[in-house]
Amino acid sequence: MTSDSAFASLDDYISLPRIDGLALSPDGTQVILTVATLNRERTAYERALWSVAADGSSPATRLTRSAKGESGVAFTASGDVLFVSARPDSAAEKDTEAPQLWVLPAAGGEARAVTRLAGGVSGVAATATSSDTVILTADLLASSTSLESDATLRGKRKDKKVAAILHDSYPVRYWDADLGPAQPHLLALDLADLPEPVGVPAASEGDQPYAIDLPRPVDLTPSPRRTANTAGQALTPDASTLVAALQIQEKRIGRYVIVSIDVATGEHTTLFSEPNVDFESPAVSRDGSKIAFVRSERSTPAGPKDVELWVANIDGTDARRIATEWDRWATSITFEMDDSALIVTADDDGRGPVFRAPLDGTEVQQLTSDDFSYTNVTVDPTSGALVALRSSWTVAPHPVRIDFDGSTHELPVPAPLPVAPGTITEVETVAADGARLRAWLLLPEGASAAHKAPMLLWIHGGPLGSWNAWSWRWNPLLAVARGYAVLLPDPALSTGYGLDFIARGWNSWGEKPYTDLLAITDAAEARSDIDKSLTAAMGGSFGGYMANWVAGHTNRFRAIVSHASLWALDQFAGTTDSSDYWQSIFTPEAMAKNSPHSSVEKIETPMLVIHGDHDYRVPIGESLRLWSELAEHHASDTGETQHRFLYFPDENHWVIKPQHAVVWYETVFAFLDQHVHGADFKRPELLG
Repeated sequence: MTSDSAFASLDDYISLPRIDGLALSPDGTQVILTVATLNRERTAYERALWSVAADGSSPATRLTRSAKGESGVAFTASGDVLFVSARPDSAAEKDTEAPQLWVLPAAGGEARAVTRLAGGVSGVAATATSSDTVILTADLLASSTSLESDATLRGKRKDKKVAAILHDSYPVRYWDADLGPAQPHLLALDLADLPEPVGVPAASEGDQPYAIDLPRPVDLTPSPRRTANTAGQALTPDASTLVAALQIQEKRIGRYVIVSIDVATGEHTTLFSEPNVDFESPAVSRDGSKIAFVRSERSTPAGPKDVELWVANIDGTDARRIATEWDRWATSITFEMDDSALIVTADDDGRGPVFRAPLDGTEVQQLTSDDFSYTNVTVDPTSGALVALRSSWTVAPHPVRIDFDGSTHELPVPAPLPVAPGTITEVETVAADGARLRAWLLLPEGASAAHKAPMLLWIHGGPLGSWNAWSWRWNPLLAVARGYAVLLPDPALSTGYGLDFIARGWNSWGEKPYTDLLAITDAAEARSDIDKSLTAAMGGSFGGYMANWVAGHTNRFRAIVSHASLWALDQFAGTTDSSDYWQSIFTPEAMAKNSPHSSVEKIETPMLVIHGDHDYRVPIGESLRLWSELAEHHASDTGETQHRFLYFPDENHWVIKPQHAVVWYETVFAFLDQHVHGADFKRPELLG
């Protein structure tokens, strides 16, 4: 293919295979990849499991194939492959179409379902290295007293077509889903000596008992309310103890505590709990004697708090902080093979390297030094080498093996990675307060002083984040293939530059983040290959907030795209799915001062407003009010306006469905072409 063919056509782009999961076998020889591909109707992605030799010695081979797809891959200690799928279970009396846990034997043979829960399995929470006990996450109805009663209650609700939910605590929804009436549970399932019955189980009278031909899950979190919402969990090697970050509900917000759960008895022992402190991401050492976790105090309007790395004995004693001089926030942690250090990932200077944090408190070492970001980092228990997924803005996620010296070796993939159009470079400048500012700049092919490129300022969400890894949802290469340069800056509040850099924009989103964006845009526009007269701005979530702020404070951009944006902060803070957090990081004065809606009368730039109705993080009311106030202040007497509103009734904070992603990009590019290049607006066909 040509360098930009996969990005020049939106239909080709959504057809690209996507690697979004990785698991390493206990013997370190096999890597299982989860690969998403477009279905025949081109309306959803189906996932399948592919096997790759961990040393890269053989090509990828497909392991699973079903209409429902597979996800949540993990390994048992015996080397069997675990996955979650809603594929039909031939041994079930009636197919509930709920996803269940399946096992693909290491010795060969067909996969089989090993759960038959009426509400299905949400995922594999933890596995052990010396035991075939597995911890599952699953939702059970609040008043159910057993697996059987849960099935009966679900059947009654289904038969009566009842969807009502009664709440007794806040919140009532999260991200894009209503919470309840079921509650999350952690279930232990012993897969050792899994029976293989021959024939159909005998029929029973009365209430149907839970599957008599399968091992019975044991509930480790009975009557949980929402406490089994976890921020990570890990099993000891022998599966005797589950260490979990469980949520404790306090008024409108939950905080996470580290709890030790005896898997045999279900007894809970709280190891770490402090007011206004979250303990998250627990990891258990290879020998089972230690735990590691992340400790973070709640931030206040006075400033952000640090994210700390801690280690302790398995019983919680001898707790101590490590990496005290390391000014980065860990995004994942796992123990090194000999338990002498933690293997950690973190945002860093527009990248996401792998680090080594020694338990003795000595200096953190950076293991990888390339332009990639790493996720799903797993330690090979036989050699100590690492296996991970990595990506950048020009290379899609793919598996690699990382040696002790930090050198990387790409592993085979089921399909060739797409070749990025154009080139990538970095832009730097200095803010008025002396802070160093940087951004990635993607340039289209042929951009030069003689052929200047129009530019898009693309603002990231978060706001605690960084433009440092590939995104299938927000992919600037699609704009590059259409001749645009794309600037991906990390302004104040971005991660990867230290706590002080985040603090520059704290409680004042409209100040340093805004001036940082203008300063880095100035630096990019000063290049000879950029046409500074043809620039536009766009962003989603916090990026949408900044797009709205930019619109009300400058007319330097030809067009502005605002996706899932915050518009009126006082309204948003009370309607989002986590209102306590947003109200706790702003003073009332700063919330009023930094609300974009106050500057609606000053907006001159054409705006494209986009929102999904299933967005509970930034509710649709933000864009409805933005659209209403744009019309109030800027529509003509006949109701005409230069602005447009793209609405998705069935999408969330992102736009997930591939056919809707095509419509999203078609509308965005038509709007940009109209106002950047003066073209006639071309209404996407499927918008009628």
